[in-house]
Amino acid sequence: MWKTILRALVPTPLRQAIQRRRLDRVLANYPVRQVRHKYGDSELVVELTDPLGEGWYDHDWPTLPEIAILRSGGLRTGGVVFDLGAHHGVVALMLAREVGSTGKVIAVEALPHNAETARRNRQLNEMSWIEVVNAGVTGVEGVLRLSHNLNATTPEASDHGGTFEIAAVTVDSLREQYGQPHVLFIDVEGMELEALRGATRTLEARPDVFVEIHTGCGLEARGGTVAEVIAFFPAEHYNCYVHTESVQIPVCLTDAPSAWLRERFFLTAVRTRR
Repeated sequence: MWKTILRALVPTPLRQAIQRRRLDRVLANYPVRQVRHKYGDSELVVELTDPLGEGWYDHDWPTLPEIAILRSGGLRTGGVVFDLGAHHGVVALMLAREVGSTGKVIAVEALPHNAETARRNRQLNEMSWIEVVNAGVTGVEGVLRLSHNLNATTPEASDHGGTFEIAAVTVDSLREQYGQPHVLFIDVEGMELEALRGATRTLEARPDVFVEIHTGCGLEARGGTVAEVIAFFPAEHYNCYVHTESVQIPVCLTDAPSAWLRERFFLTAVRTRR
């Protein structure tokens, strides 16, 4: 309630300047440290560089349901994975363990602070086959405007701290540079539809795809719908599974309760292999 009142009373530029200074203080004063945990089947060393990363990574993780499913498809030794929205690189490390040193993980992260943390985590775990790219993923190459926060969101989803611009790439431009991926792993805070629209040539080869669909927390703000995202994975080409934060056992998309699709959920699409 008080936040709503203050938001209405404080001019937007002043509010954003205060939020930006607060964020700068958080990052400057955070006690950076390294922790060791088991993330799925992988024991990893992870550097914690901010409170959000601490909350997400300073504990053991079970095997992610999407990784368990993708193992039946293109996530295997020697594979190429695009991890889009890599944050601090922890999932990229998990994916890198799956493909091994003969494979390749292209970890794309929009926020410079997060991308630098991902690079340090790659070095700490000696996984040179991870390439960290500091860029946003959109439907058209150019620039992307983001808000100043600890997770890469666009102003449509949150105008916290004001905005800045960063280079934007498409999945297809990444494909031209790094080769055709066997797996796309997409967690781009509401820009998933745009990322898929920029993957026309890549999707022609039917890679397996994981998408975190930000229903109600970014997708619609960017003009997208759940139906438009799902349409990229027709039943004749893909077996689709969904799960949620609270229900970690994936079910076939056709069997998923409709309520699951009205909140943030996870879609794993594995190419049918006949």
